[in-house]
Amino acid sequence: MAETNPTAGGGDGLHVVLGAGPAGTTLAEELARRGHPVRLVNRTGKGEPVAGVERRKGDVGSPEGALAAVEGASVVHHCVNVAYQHQVEVLPGVQEAVLEAAARVGARLVVLDTLYPYGETGGEVMTEETPWRATSAKGRMRAELDRRYLEAHRSGRVPVALGRAADFTGPRVLNSTLGAAVFPGALTGGEVLAFGDIDLPHSYSDIRDVAAGLAVLAERPEGDGRVWHLPVAPARTTREIHRLIEEQTGRPLNVTVLDEARPFGPFDRTFMDSYAEMFYQHTEPQIMDSTAFEEAFAVRPHTLEDTVRATLDWYRNLPPNGS
Repeated sequence: MAETNPTAGGGDGLHVVLGAGPAGTTLAEELARRGHPVRLVNRTGKGEPVAGVERRKGDVGSPEGALAAVEGASVVHHCVNVAYQHQVEVLPGVQEAVLEAAARVGARLVVLDTLYPYGETGGEVMTEETPWRATSAKGRMRAELDRRYLEAHRSGRVPVALGRAADFTGPRVLNSTLGAAVFPGALTGGEVLAFGDIDLPHSYSDIRDVAAGLAVLAERPEGDGRVWHLPVAPARTTREIHRLIEEQTGRPLNVTVLDEARPFGPFDRTFMDSYAEMFYQHTEPQIMDSTAFEEAFAVRPHTLEDTVRATLDWYRNLPPNGS
């Protein structure tokens, strides 16, 4: 039986953010800005200092570790990810440990999710009503995780809300097709890497919008029990985004386009071999629509112009070691 947390409900009480990558860290910062007590948990307990946020060392891959990490939580935010090539084997175990821990402490669970369950859409605009047709191993795995999350909610085990995002970009984002493969070269005149057909529309989620959307789901339990598309700016082609970057840097980009998943620059063979099944995301339009979220919660995304500006500013101030 769950140990009922008297503060659980609309987001009052302690928020525990699991995973301290760009999404988890930005979410912790956003929650603290909104006045919530926040604990940020990762394997080392170390990382960028965030005002108003307690850091804690923890391993949520085991039931015992997950329970210790979420002790006292009213809302648990699952932003944990693992190395790309290990996701299929590792993430189901993390899910079960986190679900059980949230149930034990009587917390609501807000999960950061991906577009992978939809699979190849042929360029169809993705809404929350789009069928889950993934054929890739990672897509099928993500779809199965989401079914389990929604079943946990329906059964009364744990109140759950899922927030899906497109490819990340923005401050703190390094490991993305619109991250460290683009912005350092844009600022220095070095090489800029792009994937697939850069003239196809492609949605990119500003990490600040991802954090704000997840924070809203934490504060608004009426959003529980379903998938939401977190706020995202209208899709543009990657080439158009490159032009925005050129306008703001005042220099042309030196772009190399990969037409298939092969090792290049920051993406090594191990990563690319694992990513190959997802390369369809760059050979057909990837258009994510967040109208439902925006209308339900009156939240609007940053414009891509503002996203590019903020990202360039962050990369200009990035220490030489990239941390």
